[in-house]
Amino acid sequence: MATKVTSAVMRQGLRVLGVAIRTEKAVFTLAVLASAVYGGMTVASAWALGWATQNLVLTSFADGRVTAGAMWTGALLILGTALLKALGVAGRRILAGVMQYRMQARSRRDVTKQYLRLPLSWHHRHPTGQLLSNASADAEAAWAPLAPLPMAVGVIVMLFTAAVAMLLTDVVLALVGFLIFPAIAVLNLVYQRRLSPLATRAQQLRAEVSEIAHESFDGALVVKTLGREDLETERFQRRAHELRDANIAVGRVRGLFDPMLEALPTLGVLAVLAVGAARMSAGAIDAGGLVQVAYLFTLLSFPIRALGWVLAELPRSVVGWQRVQSVLEATGSMEYGSAANTATGPAGLAVEDVSYAYGEAEVLHDVTFEVPAGRTVALVGPTGSGKSTLVQLLVRLVDPGSGRVLLDGVDLRELPYGGVAGSVALVPQQTFLFDDTVRGNVALGGETPDEDVRAALRLAQADGFVGRLADGLDTRVGERGASLSGGQRQRLALARAVVRRPRLLILDDATSSVDPQVEAKILHGLRDAAEASTVVVVAYRMATIALADEIVYLDKGRVADRGTHEELIVRCAGYRNLVTAYEREEAERAAIDIDIEEVSA
Repeated sequence: MATKVTSAVMRQGLRVLGVAIRTEKAVFTLAVLASAVYGGMTVASAWALGWATQNLVLTSFADGRVTAGAMWTGALLILGTALLKALGVAGRRILAGVMQYRMQARSRRDVTKQYLRLPLSWHHRHPTGQLLSNASADAEAAWAPLAPLPMAVGVIVMLFTAAVAMLLTDVVLALVGFLIFPAIAVLNLVYQRRLSPLATRAQQLRAEVSEIAHESFDGALVVKTLGREDLETERFQRRAHELRDANIAVGRVRGLFDPMLEALPTLGVLAVLAVGAARMSAGAIDAGGLVQVAYLFTLLSFPIRALGWVLAELPRSVVGWQRVQSVLEATGSMEYGSAANTATGPAGLAVEDVSYAYGEAEVLHDVTFEVPAGRTVALVGPTGSGKSTLVQLLVRLVDPGSGRVLLDGVDLRELPYGGVAGSVALVPQQTFLFDDTVRGNVALGGETPDEDVRAALRLAQADGFVGRLADGLDTRVGERGASLSGGQRQRLALARAVVRRPRLLILDDATSSVDPQVEAKILHGLRDAAEASTVVVVAYRMATIALADEIVYLDKGRVADRGTHEELIVRCAGYRNLVTAYEREEAERAAIDIDIEEVSA
């Protein structure tokens, strides 16, 4: 079974390397040529040293002198091979790095493009930490073997050249040396078999640690406010210790086999010297030939390990490749049409028999309502009634399981890519700001004039506090807008939406952190603006609901009723209980306080 697993990993790993070679043909070819130059010059340097030993060192001992021509020849041979060898090393390393980093960058871009292409429903099924790992650690691991790959291919050239050189020098010594190569091959095979499952486990744990870390960072407020620091630390520590132990296990295997791979060529040198000394005494080989063969083995010990490095990285590469491919092969892309929507002014919205389910749990059932152009409609309902899901459908973050969402009579699915974003803007419930300036967060990289940014800030009632900031529009707000209050962040997010002059503006409880007076100014400003928008607002507070022209009341994923606030408060018990819950609670508390005072008196 282990042999099957190892051979499968080997085949998959070679296929991954094949993808890289086909993608970067020119760079790989040049890297291999540079590596071949290095390998050839390694063998040539041994021949040069053998020539110098025979024609300079031994001649000087025998004759007591050496000619200038011989000295210059020996020096040029040694320096020339060393220079070409150095150029081969530099070319091999630089080009291998270029190939590796290009492939990693390509994988990251492909994964990121796929993330943007896949619908939100796919993202709901995958943890954010895993997605981060796919684009970072997995992309790196997939192409890790590319760094030693050109050297490993060059080693093959080197071994062939060395074998020919040794056979031409002395057949017997060559055969003695060749015994080492099968031993190295067997040792590498055992090495890979031991390392493969350990490396696979370590790579998986890296992703899991990333997932837990990201979840902890995102949930920092919950963790700290509920005093869960110790439990969260223990959860992260447990997985981190597993990763540590897995890496130690990998290190132990490498620590065991690396010295053995290092020692085998050295044993070959000793065997060659022992046999070579006897043959030299018998006159079968001269001293220069013996030095050449022995020196070749000392030079081969390091390059041969490149084969082991490639084999050792293959298990991690296969795991990283598979995790990256699982993203790239994911299905569920959003299809777009070509319908033109050239209308101007506020947009008309219609929702027709829309249903939507998360897996088997259906959260919206045959929802139908219309929002006439220029009107403000509030979506009201208890928690879990499907309001946020409906908002995602209105901006086409997801598509309905059945039914249609129409903008000016056109199904959102028929609009071209960017068609919805060009007409509809969403201010979500959870405000997100980038670690950028106020201007950067409102414009988001667009060519938006400062006067338009300031107009949007005025409409969102944010111009006052922005004007008081140290650098005005150039003030950096910090990560996630950490330097601002919740209400200030919400108003900047609203300005970011209205600066694009949307024809339909959707507010998902986007003014809950501002006081009712400011909220009223914002909603009135949106209605009275020169380029007014149709507004759909998910509302909870009475002050917000009262500003809407019409109410759509959702309950259990269905439209339970619709009408004005005055109409629903009379005829819809569920709506009345929901919107008056706060006032009723205040009244009950006041009555209890009065009773307590009377009893005390």
